[in-house]
Amino acid sequence: MPLDIDFDDRSVLVVGGTSGINLGIAEGFARAGARVGVASRSQDKVDAAVQLLSGHGNRAIGFTADVREPDAVQSVMEDFHDAFGEIDVLVSGAAGNFPAPANALSPNGFKAVVGIDLLGTFHVLRSAYPYLVKPGASVINISAPQSYQPMELQVHVCAAKAGVDMVTRVLAMEWGPDGIRVNSIVPGPIADTEGMQRLAPTPSMRDAVAESVPLGREGTKEDIAQVALFLSSSAAGYITGAIIPVDGGWSLAGFSSLSAMMKKQIRPATD
Repeated sequence: MPLDIDFDDRSVLVVGGTSGINLGIAEGFARAGARVGVASRSQDKVDAAVQLLSGHGNRAIGFTADVREPDAVQSVMEDFHDAFGEIDVLVSGAAGNFPAPANALSPNGFKAVVGIDLLGTFHVLRSAYPYLVKPGASVINISAPQSYQPMELQVHVCAAKAGVDMVTRVLAMEWGPDGIRVNSIVPGPIADTEGMQRLAPTPSMRDAVAESVPLGREGTKEDIAQVALFLSSSAAGYITGAIIPVDGGWSLAGFSSLSAMMKKQIRPATD
């Protein structure tokens, strides 16, 4: 069977899809012919993303919502359904991160990351369920290597993303009988993203990270988008509950290098 990467007449919602990796995923689906919706907290970012996505030829719409607020997320799902019908592909990618040692991490700092990453993922998936195509929908959570690799200065992210991956596995089991597939993508170091700017803020640190990747380079947003397209295509029709690293092998060999560099530049965390 040929690889199906044609998303004409399909509806895709990318939550957190107005910047970085998630916007790259939204662009990938727009280029493949999908109708695409994006959502984030910033109206300016939503407007800019919709303008960009509309340039690929299909309708694009945007919503402003905080994933920590279930009612706001529910409104996004209802409005998306009113505009584009049932959801063929749902990508949940809202995330927060900053480096901080546990003994300097405030309760509010820990709560903020868990609230966005873990509770936000649950709110998005739970609210979307009534509007997902059954059978046939693809749900993709954007995770992080911290979900399975302990990393100093990242206790909040490790806890949150480990929870996200377990949500992925449990819902793959619960929703499998409905024909809904649920998977996680785990990006490695991806160039030109806010995450890398925070964790490796200097050119020398980014160069060191790239050198620690077995494939010898940072990833690109296109690398992640291509995997999202594959996971949502008929070629991946028997894949669910998978946690898929897209990191050039970085989690095999180079993850500790970033932790060591972060410790040299860490500043006290604030609320």
